[in-house]
Amino acid sequence: MTDTAITEKEGDVVVRGRARTLVQGISIGAHRLLAHEPLEVGGPATGPTPYGLILAGLGACTSMTLEMYAQRKGWPLESVTVRLRHMKIYAQDCSDCETKEGMIDRIEREIELAGPLNAEQKAKLMEIADKCPVHRTLSREINVKTHLV
Repeated sequence: MTDTAITEKEGDVVVRGRARTLVQGISIGAHRLLAHEPLEVGGPATGPTPYGLILAGLGACTSMTLEMYAQRKGWPLESVTVRLRHMKIYAQDCSDCETKEGMIDRIEREIELAGPLNAEQKAKLMEIADKCPVHRTLSREINVKTHLV
């Protein structure tokens, strides 16, 4: 019998699920966490949803990018709070979207900057928020290649 288990390599994110549980064990390097589907579709509420994980990645990247930028500039940024929501909207309701038919995904992101920053610094940080690597990834075409092992 051939062993078809996925071999983890440095930098891999590995997700393992058990049939009929909707609980997913996630390994990210030495870190372990769980994900699940929402309660309304039968999930057990033992971890964040897949969309929650995407939002967490975007929020963490946004906050870290702003912190690093402010630190490099010597600006008095004390903390960053990022609140995110994911929803599906009708493309026709989005004036700045290329897609004009069907449903599209929308992420709403609110950023709170604490510290004695002036208006110019705040404006620049808001501009920099859109340059965090995860924001750029989510804003571009994504090519996912899937292979059976």
